[in-house]
Formats: sequence, C-alpha cells, structure tokens
Amino acid sequence: MSEGSASAPDTVIPRTATATATATTAAVPAHRDGNVLRWVAAYTASMVGDTVFFLALSWAAVQNGTPAQAGLVTAVSAVPRALLMLGGGVVADRLGPRKVVIGSDAVRCAAVLTVAALLFATDPGLWLLALLAVVFGTVDALFLPAVGALPARITAKDQLARVQGMRGLAVRFAAVVGAPLGGLGVAVGGAAAAFAFAGLLIAVSVPLLISVRMRELPPDDATAPAAAPDTTAWRDLVGGLRYIRRHRVLGPLMVAIALGDLGFVGPLNVGLTLLADERGWGASGMGWVLAGFGTGAGVAALLLTVRGRLPRAGCVAAGAIIPGAAAIGTLAQAPGLPAAVGVAVIIGLLTGLSGAMCGALLQTQSEPAYLGRVTAVGGIVSLGIAPLSMPLSAAAIGVWGTGPVFAVSGAVCALGGVVALCAPGVRRAELPK
Repeated sequence: MSEGSASAPDTVIPRTATATATATTAAVPAHRDGNVLRWVAAYTASMVGDTVFFLALSWAAVQNGTPAQAGLVTAVSAVPRALLMLGGGVVADRLGPRKVVIGSDAVRCAAVLTVAALLFATDPGLWLLALLAVVFGTVDALFLPAVGALPARITAKDQLARVQGMRGLAVRFAAVVGAPLGGLGVAVGGAAAAFAFAGLLIAVSVPLLISVRMRELPPDDATAPAAAPDTTAWRDLVGGLRYIRRHRVLGPLMVAIALGDLGFVGPLNVGLTLLADERGWGASGMGWVLAGFGTGAGVAALLLTVRGRLPRAGCVAAGAIIPGAAAIGTLAQAPGLPAAVGVAVIIGLLTGLSGAMCGALLQTQSEPAYLGRVTAVGGIVSLGIAPLSMPLSAAAIGVWGTGPVFAVSGAVCALGGVVALCAPGVRRAELPK
C-alpha cells in the first residue's frame, strides 16, 4: 500500500516543489546535505541516550536487587520489542515514519525523565525499573521500524547507501561515547542523574527531527504497492510479509541475515566473555577485543559513507561475510591477546561491510511504502531470533569448549553468505547510481 492510502502524508508539498526538492537532494551528496545531517544528528543523540539509559538501568537494578533480579530487569525490555516490532512496522507504514519517530522519542524522553525525578525523590524499588524497561521496549518496537523507513523520505535513492554508512558511524559513536557518559552520570549523581542525562540526550533529538523536511514518495514508487482504501492493519502485516517472501532480493537476503546473525551474536557476546576468562585476558583484554571489532566495523561504515556506492553490492554483501565467518572461527585459536585484537579488527571490517551492504540493499530494493515492515522483519531477525544463540553458545561452550563452538558459529555465519550467493537476485543486486 502507499502511505497516502492509509492517512495523510507527513508533509504536503506541491508537485513542482517536490520535483525541485528531489533534484536538489539528488545534486547534493548525503554527507553534505543539511537535511540529512540533521536527521543523523537526531539519530546519534537518540542512540547515545539509549546507551546511557541501559547503563543506568543496569546500575540501578544491581543496586536495588539481586544479580538474578537485575538480569531480569535489564532483559525484560526485549520481550515487547520482539513481540510488537512487526506491528510497529505496520504503524510506521500507515501513519508515516516521521510522526512515529518523533512521537516515540517524545514518549521515551518523558518516561526516562519521570523515572529520574522519582529516583531523586524516593526509592521506588525494582518494580519501577521493570515498568520503565517494558515501556522502553514497547516504544522501541515502534521507533526502530520507523527509523529504517525515514531515509527514503529525506534523500534520493542513490544516496541511501551513503546514509546507511552514516547511520553505522552514529551507532559506533554512540557505543564509544555513551558508556563513558553513562558512567560519569552514575559517578556524579547515581542512577537518577544518569537517567536524567539519558532523557536530555533523547530530548535533543526531538526538535532536530521536527526540523527534518520530508519529501513525497517518487510517483513510480508511490503507486506500485497501492492497496485498497479499506485495508486493515492485519492485511497490511500479511501483505508486507508476502511482499518480502516473494521479492527476489529481500526474501533470500533476510535468510542470509538471520544465519549471519545467529552465527555472529553468540560468539561475539557471551562467547567472548568465556573466551577471555579461559585465556586469562580479563575484562580489560575483552575490552580490547571489542574495541578491535568496533574499529573494524567503524572503518566499514566510513568507507560506505565516503564512497556512497560499491559495485556488485550483492556479491560484496555475501562475499564479505564468508571470510568474516572464517575469522570468527579463528578467534578462539588466537595465540595471544594482540593476535585476538587483530582478528577482531578483521571480523569487524568484514562483517561490518557485509552488514552495511545488506542494510543498504534493504533500503534501496524495498518500495518506500513497505520500508517500515521490511525494517521490522530485519529487526525481528537481529533482536529477536539472533539473541537466542547466546544461551545456546554458553551451554555448548560448557560442554565442548570455545574452539569447537566458535568454529560451528563461523560455519553458520558462512552459510548465510552461501545462501546469498546462491540467490541470483542477491548475487546480481546493485545499488542505484
């Protein structure tokens, strides 16, 4: 369905003005377009706020309960996010992603600042933290699909890959900067101060998002997925899933992403913790390995930001993940910490490049009116299915050790690349020029 068939578009622009705006957007690279940069700044502020929030939530939960209770509080937000994200994609496509992103950021900001005020005034206990985590996860189920659908409304199609690279840089920046800022907030004023800081960071994103100009969907895209005027949310959901399944690129790409994440998430999370403990690297050594991974992934995002387009995008997305998967299996065999950090840089570079290209293909191959639902399915794969590999990896390492489990995880990850290479649509996919 087109966005206009469900409701009025976010911004009504005359056809002539739209044509002029589109031509201007196409003439200016995304990394020099003030409109895109305002969106990236808003997204970055929101992501840094998220990082500070989760650190504050973990700290407050540990201070108010047992380790098991703290773990439950920090994990509870994942449940509504996983269960409701498909519905969030439908909402983003029906109402328009701009409205949903602004509204969800405003709700998150209000919820976090309210909890910060209560923590300053009293000690409400774990129930308030659990409630906040549920609210945050529920709103994230709307926010994440809408964020994925926004770039098609703010820039030309040939700039979407560059925007994907800029988004990757924002995520890396948030991961590097957010944790120290959250730690500083906790050190200065405890969890309440850290929550207040997170809320203020999220608040910064709201006026920036309001200032971002939306453009109408291109006529050829806006009419392609037209739906009946009386369409329901359930029909939209089913129609979106059917659209992905039948698409020659999106269907196999989703399978490849699922396999890649299943093989990647376990070893690079709980598996790395157990590997560092086994080798005697300690927490600092694990931090160095994670820094190596982040550095490689950041370089991949920067490459896409600068280049804007890589030829044979489908082959690059599939081909990069196979040697990256081999590096995952090699990580457990690294003779020492310096070698492990070097392998982690390679893993980050190759899997980061593959992930960025997969994201760019999802953006450019999808009809804009379906982008919310496409992003939601991708989010379910990464945030709902892939984390299941963490307890499985931990249990398997307890039985067979790190070496065999990392090798099997690398094989699963590589299978995703094989699936993509065997799909003609993915293999021949190109980014717009």
